[in-house]
Amino acid sequence: MRVASVGVLPLPVALGLAALITVAAVAWSSRVIVSRISDLHAVLGNALSAFRDGDFGLRLAARGDREVAELKSLYNEIADAVRNDRRGLHEKEILLDTMLQRTPVAVVLLNAANRVIYSNAVARDLLAGGARINDRLLHEMNLAAPLRESLAAPGDSIFKVDDETFHVSQRIFHLNTQRHRLVLLERLTPELRRQEVGVWKKAIRVINHEINNTVAPISSLFHSARRAQEMPEHRHRLDEIYGLIEERLTFLRNFLDAYAEFARLPEPRKERTEWSEVLADVRTLYPFRVEGTPSLHSNIDGAQLQQALINLVKNAHESGSDPDEIVVNVKTDGADVVIRILDRGRGMSEDVMRQALLPFYSTKPGGSGVGLALANEIIEAHGGRMRLQAREGGGTVVTCWIRAAE
Repeated sequence: MRVASVGVLPLPVALGLAALITVAAVAWSSRVIVSRISDLHAVLGNALSAFRDGDFGLRLAARGDREVAELKSLYNEIADAVRNDRRGLHEKEILLDTMLQRTPVAVVLLNAANRVIYSNAVARDLLAGGARINDRLLHEMNLAAPLRESLAAPGDSIFKVDDETFHVSQRIFHLNTQRHRLVLLERLTPELRRQEVGVWKKAIRVINHEINNTVAPISSLFHSARRAQEMPEHRHRLDEIYGLIEERLTFLRNFLDAYAEFARLPEPRKERTEWSEVLADVRTLYPFRVEGTPSLHSNIDGAQLQQALINLVKNAHESGSDPDEIVVNVKTDGADVVIRILDRGRGMSEDVMRQALLPFYSTKPGGSGVGLALANEIIEAHGGRMRLQAREGGGTVVTCWIRAAE
């Protein structure tokens, strides 16, 4: 039986055949890889486009190769988590906006260009009579001069417009890496009126207490004086007794004068006065640095404004400020003379600033609480206004505008 023999392919033919098989395998593998890459690219492209557009409701069918299916499932999980977070954030924003729209405090959010990007109903009423103010620039709005000046200055301040008293609080923060300013504007007049009733009641109690504390010892001293007068051996004590009586009466007179001074402020008797003369008399009591143009002349009651400045500079000294850091600056601003008293003391908390202009309100032990209130009355009697402001870097700035420039 003959067995057919298998011939061996020549080497060139074998190499060529192997090359063809390799090329075919590489081509097939490349098509597979390209197909998977294209599928992966489509998945990532759709997912990223949806995220870019804020659409987190897109769902990918988790089928295909294992790796691609796992990628699609991972995208679905991330989309679900982000969608739930955004829903929760949106609900919180609605809650916050509802609260802000009902708060009695005006809330305004400004971007770096001082453009309003959020405002509540109270802010729209106060700043624009209820009109829309979102997207408007702050400097383009028709604001009262005291409000405009307070918003232009950093930090907290208190000011008056006509018969209304306002407190402004400002804070800088970054939102989405962009600088923003939050402004809170609070009308204090109703609150101050309620507090003023309480303050007057407290003042009456204090006055009654001090009168009783003086009258009782005086009564006792008069009884002692009568007995000493009747007993020759005790007459040497009469001078001592009368001295104590005079001391108590002097204290009571000074105490009552401090309270009565606020209530009996007379109309200003204005005459042409140079501010340097007013400041010179104040400096003899409380030292400070003078800046600006104190040689200005104004039609004012020099004695009254001297008293106002004494109270304000005294407060600056009692705030703990270094005397070298206390400055009184005088300058003109249109038809007004602007007096600024600056210190580097402890400053005022928001609560203290809200009540600072109340008569008889004081945080100082033994303070009468008439200094700032009296100064404010004097400034207003001259057709001006006063603003209290937290000083950047620490301390307080009191600015007085007086419509008395010549």
